[in-house]
Amino acid sequence: MRAEGSQPPRHASLALRGLNLFRQSSSRLCYNPPMTLLEITYELQSPLSLEQLRRLGEFANTYGLRRFHVDEQHNQLTFEYDASRLRETQVAHVLGQAGIAVTRKVN
Repeated sequence: MRAEGSQPPRHASLALRGLNLFRQSSSRLCYNPPMTLLEITYELQSPLSLEQLRRLGEFANTYGLRRFHVDEQHNQLTFEYDASRLRETQVAHVLGQAGIAVTRKVN
C-alpha cells in the first residue's frame, strides 16, 4: 500500500501510459473497412410466392447482402449488396438456392 498523496510506482505509471497508447492505436486499427454498395435488379420469371418471399427473408443471414426490394408492378427484384464481400455471381447463386427464377438482369 502506498501513503495517501504519494505518487504511484514508476512501473504503474508506464503501464497506464502504455495502455492509453494501445487504446488510441487499436481504435485506429480496428475499424470496419468502407463498404462498396451496389444495387442489382433482376426481372422475375413469375411473381414471387409466399414461400419464395419467406426464403428472401432468410437472406438477412447472408454476409454482405444488405437488403432487397420487390417491385410487384414491374415484376422485378432489387438487391443492395456489399461488393467488397460479395460478387454478382454469388447474389445470383443465392437466388437460385431460394428457387427464384429470373429472366434477365435489368441493370
